[in-house]
Amino acid sequence: MDSTRAPVAFGRWAVPLLFGQLQQPQAAGRLRTLAALCDLLHDPERLQQTVTGGFLEQLPALLTDEDASVRTRTCELLHLVTAHSVGRQALLTSSVLPPLSRLLDDSSASCRTSVLRVLTRLALLPAGGAAVLGLVPKLMLKLQQQDDEDHVDEEVLLLSAVGRCSRLDARPALASDGVSVLGRKLSRRSPDVRREAAAAMMALSVPVDGKRQVCEGAGLPVLVGLLQDDDVEVQTNAAGVIMNTVIITTGKLQCLELDVVPVLLDLLSRQPEEDVRTKALLVYSLRALTALAEAPDGRRLLLQQLPLLARRAEARDPDVRRAAQTAVRVVTWTP
Repeated sequence: MDSTRAPVAFGRWAVPLLFGQLQQPQAAGRLRTLAALCDLLHDPERLQQTVTGGFLEQLPALLTDEDASVRTRTCELLHLVTAHSVGRQALLTSSVLPPLSRLLDDSSASCRTSVLRVLTRLALLPAGGAAVLGLVPKLMLKLQQQDDEDHVDEEVLLLSAVGRCSRLDARPALASDGVSVLGRKLSRRSPDVRREAAAAMMALSVPVDGKRQVCEGAGLPVLVGLLQDDDVEVQTNAAGVIMNTVIITTGKLQCLELDVVPVLLDLLSRQPEEDVRTKALLVYSLRALTALAEAPDGRRLLLQQLPLLARRAEARDPDVRRAAQTAVRVVTWTP
């Protein structure tokens, strides 16, 4: 018998009896019970029983437990629940979210990380993103406090949660000085941090106000530099921000001053079309070039590179082909 896990009853009694043991006074006993439950909830049938049986309503008390290990283990259990859509939906209708969100300030780093894993998974659903959206100002404040390399996992999860919520509504993050905060994360050593920061920045650059803030800040030179990053996803997300920003005139002019056209063209010439990881990078680059072609200086540069654009206009992938055809049409347009 495993001494770190509580004994598990047979069949349909396993989940109810284990949840009944969560009320025992000893923290060690609660931890053994939570460990056994975490093992069980890898089974979709057990998870369905947990969700439909109303057992989630017993968890808020454990989220305020005086023992940090119990709080952390409870969050890990909730993370397993949110692995399935039915679990995410059940969690949103339960009373778990308020005490869970308060643990963002927990003294235990492992507990905070587990909370963020749950919130990030919840944000996969539109309803979950809407529920977490009210926490964005707090998440942004936490990001401002993350200035060292000791809690990279926590920082990545914070950025991921902000990014997912901002795809639903960018206003809370923009109102919390989001562009400036994320801009400082673009230069971090960790590629995971750079990737998630650029992804969140791309979400913030969708509304016009976000585009303006990107132009007014000091982020564009860094983003242009990230187009040559070693990580393809970092390159892709940086290209997405530039694609959004060059829609406005200020963005076009600043990117042309930063000499972004040769960098984007180099990406087009080097990236293989058949690699699914680079498809979005190709599409974003082509769309950015299309917008830059609306400026006289951009069009003059791109007219010299029509053969490259024409080759991409014959791509097998329909999205790449369509984006390249649009670029050729804009570059060659005459009044």
